[in-house]
Amino acid sequence: PESPLAGFSTVLSQTPPISSISSEGREDLQVNRLETQIWIKPDIQKTDVDFSEILNAIQEIAKDVNIFFDELEGVNSPSKDDDSLLHHGNLTSTSDDASRLEVVGEEVPDKNKANGLYFRDGKCRIDYILVYRKSNPQTEKREVFERNIRAEGLQMEKESSLTNSDIIFVKLHAPWEVLGKYAELMNVRMPFRRKIYYLHRRYKFMNRIEKQISRFRGWLPRKPMKLDKETLPDLEENDCYTAPFSQQRIHHFIIHNKDTFFNNATRSRIVHHILQRVKYEEGKNKIGLNRLLSNGSYEAAFPLHEGSYRSKNSIRTHGAENHRHLLYECWASWGVWYKYQPLDLVRRYFGEKIGLYFAWLGWYTGMLFPAAFIGLFVFLYGVTTLNHCQVSKEVCQATDIIMCPICDKYCPFMRLSDSCVYAKVTHLFDNGATVFFAVFMAVWATVFLEFWKRRRAVIAYDWDLIDWEEEEEEIRPQFEAKYSKKERMNPISGKPEPYQAFADKCSRLIVSASGIFFMICVVIAAVFGIVIYRVVTVSTFAAFKWALIRNNSQVATTGTAVCINFCIIMLLNVLYEKVALFLTNLEQPRTESEWENSFTLKMFLFQFVNLNSSTFYIAFFLGRFTGHPGAYLRLINRWRLEECHPSGCLIDLCMQMGIIMVLKQTWNNFMELGYPLIQNWWTRRKLRQEYGTQRKTSFPQWEKDYNLQPMNAYGLFDEYLEMILQFGFTTIFVAAFPLAPLLALLNNIIEIRLDAYKFVTQWRRPLASRAKDIGIWYGILEGIGILSVITNAFVIAVTSDFIPRLVYAYKYGPCAGQGEAGQKCMVGYVNASLSVFLVSDFENRSEPTSNGSEFSGSPLKYCRYRDYRDPPHSPVPYGYTLQFWHVLAARLAFIIVFEHLVFCIKHLISYLIPDLPKDLRDRMRREKYLIQEMMYEAELERLQKERKERKKNGKSYHNEWP
Repeated sequence: PESPLAGFSTVLSQTPPISSISSEGREDLQVNRLETQIWIKPDIQKTDVDFSEILNAIQEIAKDVNIFFDELEGVNSPSKDDDSLLHHGNLTSTSDDASRLEVVGEEVPDKNKANGLYFRDGKCRIDYILVYRKSNPQTEKREVFERNIRAEGLQMEKESSLTNSDIIFVKLHAPWEVLGKYAELMNVRMPFRRKIYYLHRRYKFMNRIEKQISRFRGWLPRKPMKLDKETLPDLEENDCYTAPFSQQRIHHFIIHNKDTFFNNATRSRIVHHILQRVKYEEGKNKIGLNRLLSNGSYEAAFPLHEGSYRSKNSIRTHGAENHRHLLYECWASWGVWYKYQPLDLVRRYFGEKIGLYFAWLGWYTGMLFPAAFIGLFVFLYGVTTLNHCQVSKEVCQATDIIMCPICDKYCPFMRLSDSCVYAKVTHLFDNGATVFFAVFMAVWATVFLEFWKRRRAVIAYDWDLIDWEEEEEEIRPQFEAKYSKKERMNPISGKPEPYQAFADKCSRLIVSASGIFFMICVVIAAVFGIVIYRVVTVSTFAAFKWALIRNNSQVATTGTAVCINFCIIMLLNVLYEKVALFLTNLEQPRTESEWENSFTLKMFLFQFVNLNSSTFYIAFFLGRFTGHPGAYLRLINRWRLEECHPSGCLIDLCMQMGIIMVLKQTWNNFMELGYPLIQNWWTRRKLRQEYGTQRKTSFPQWEKDYNLQPMNAYGLFDEYLEMILQFGFTTIFVAAFPLAPLLALLNNIIEIRLDAYKFVTQWRRPLASRAKDIGIWYGILEGIGILSVITNAFVIAVTSDFIPRLVYAYKYGPCAGQGEAGQKCMVGYVNASLSVFLVSDFENRSEPTSNGSEFSGSPLKYCRYRDYRDPPHSPVPYGYTLQFWHVLAARLAFIIVFEHLVFCIKHLISYLIPDLPKDLRDRMRREKYLIQEMMYEAELERLQKERKERKKNGKSYHNEWP
């Protein structure tokens, strides 16, 4: 015959009628009217006929097949009438149709019908759920929207809620033709050939070394942190080369089963893409699911979880019931807290954006291990050298040194030896290893960011994000509504779009910046209130009846001030969120990503200033501008400014950081998990009271998911913000609190499992979305890394006593001029760092009630205070000494040298560490080469088959290539 498809038509004509085909045959031969594609039996696939030509010829040679499908579709597909869609009874049809339905019903597994993941026929998987209420007045918009959904090819089915008849669930399913069409439009990358791994050439010497290492590893535990590969599914797309899906080149892709070729996350993403582009009303801007959710037409929209996360059977003996169950057992369970995260499975279930968050969180947690180890080493070094510290010894032995009162009237004179405990605690954090640790943490922050770039590049390669670019974003409805009268041509799409004038944009930005400045002033006012509280309370506690509080008035003041400050921080955070939302909407960002970046920047700025303002005050201002006895500086000429403890201000900074960090992390963990747990428990309790326990377990999956909590309206914003603020605590003031990385590490080990448990069990399944990196957060991390260098330089130079001790050792101590700075060179440091004050020079309002006669039996004539000033009988009483200027010059010099040295090291490290690993670059080049070769071979094979077929059919052809 002349036609190359004549052989295929003969084969098709010999096949039995479709109504008589068995259930196994129906799985091999399925016809779809929309695109007239056919799944060919294995024996037909062996024929030398091009698949694309078969598809084009189906309409002419399979009319009886199409007629049958039209009849069958009239029974199975939902009608456009909403009442019929909502009907719960059995479907009725003619006798022929009924017989066909019986045949279909034989192959439908009962499990699919019972698990709530499929339509009533048990074959069409639910890809998306829409929820609305019958009582909602937006009926017309909904009907138009659903009619247009069906016009796009999506299949629809409705169910009423078992607990509330007013709630209607709309189940959506995307057939193969719709998935293929939109996957091609969205450039979804799919696997088409397995990867070919090759080994580098090894030398015999290297092979011997590897054998010895492998023998040694045999004695060690077998990678306890690795997940058992037998429990994880074979994620085929990670072992295959991928390419953008194309229906014309469908024969290139690995398709074992069309129902599972696109995973559930991809199917939901495609359906969501369609829903965002469907009109619900006549008009240019009346389009998209988001607008219907915002105006209340639909109450919720979400993809389904893949069944229950619990199982009666053990995963080790019976395997995982579904991917959700597997994620719970291998990721969200507390028993696997020490194991690596199954990131590929997380990405497959939740999408690349959420997968990247957990990849970053896991990388950050892993990088905290060396920082926590070094910080713990610095702390232990302080513990071991505590008994050898000359300064602590002198403080503890200074029973004859009487210190001036630290507040007006009610604070008594005190011996310097009374602060022995505080001097020892200060040494734990302020010792010789502190400077090294500050330099290490500054370098660590750079190494962390640079190696995250490399890690992100590897993940982007494995997840096919290298060449992925965000599609042109939709304009926000609020922007369209505000500026719909002014339009200009989009330079990318060439279509008219709303336009915001430059003057309008600038005026809005100025108002927004003014609002930000005002809120920062509110933070400063709150800090000022805390300062006044500390000044007033220290005198109150000094006159307290309880001896414990009276003797530790300054510690009690600091502790209560920190707790009050934490409460103010949490209250202001609620206010800041509303203000940031208002200011961001006032700016009228054009797209959702612009809105998200603007909101993120404001919220981070607000919360960072709110959280760290008091810490900055204690680190750099507390006790710096108090004056001296007899001439104290006062607030509003009334309250005397607070002084540091005789052992220094570092102990106050340590308390501030420790209490805030622990309370903040505990509160965040409770709000992240405890609040959804309580809400879900309350919902389950009401269901048990109304319907009983057995009825609750029989709810379909869409009903169970609807009763879960929706994901945060801002997406991953809260999760990122919490970790970024923690990163700031870990790096900015780490010189004053070396245990901060250890606390962060312990919190993050819990945080990973808390977030995993929340995503898997407490939240509805979020829509899988793609992303190439962590977005604006990376720039914020870089800014924190730069700020940490500056703050740690000032903490070491200004807050700690490192510089005064160094100046004393080299200039004024017993080893002056000898170039030594050991503990023996610190003899006499405490006495040299204290100045003398004549008690009779006290102001009337500052003069203490006691005269100090309890120390020596007679009234005190002199007391000591921390400063470098001349004695009262010198030519210039209480003037600065030469040692003060030496210390000041050394502090400024240290800040300059430290900053320049650390910044040079940071830039050198960032320059030496490439963003892309060399082996990854080679793999990418080789993959590009192999893909070109594979495409060439596949095309050559197709052309050769065409040539053989033409030759077999006797059709004349030209001597074309090949």
